[in-house]
Amino acid sequence: MEGKKGIVDPDKKFYFSPSGIRDFLLEVQSEFRKIVWPPKKTTAGLTGFVILLVVVISLYLGSVDLLLGKLVSTVLK
Repeated sequence: MEGKKGIVDPDKKFYFSPSGIRDFLLEVQSEFRKIVWPPKKTTAGLTGFVILLVVVISLYLGSVDLLLGKLVSTVLK
């Protein structure tokens, strides 16, 4: 039987060996070079929009929570 314990497959790659780690890092570097990053102006605009949206939604949810809390406390009195 070739599947016995102790027989090493020569085609099997060891990913945690130094050469496997080096190959992984080289592949990561090549993939990062393929990324198209947006301009700073676009990134800043979208970041501002997300922050504004978070503030608006948190104010809305906070006010709904306050209103429902007062309503429940009024009903329970």
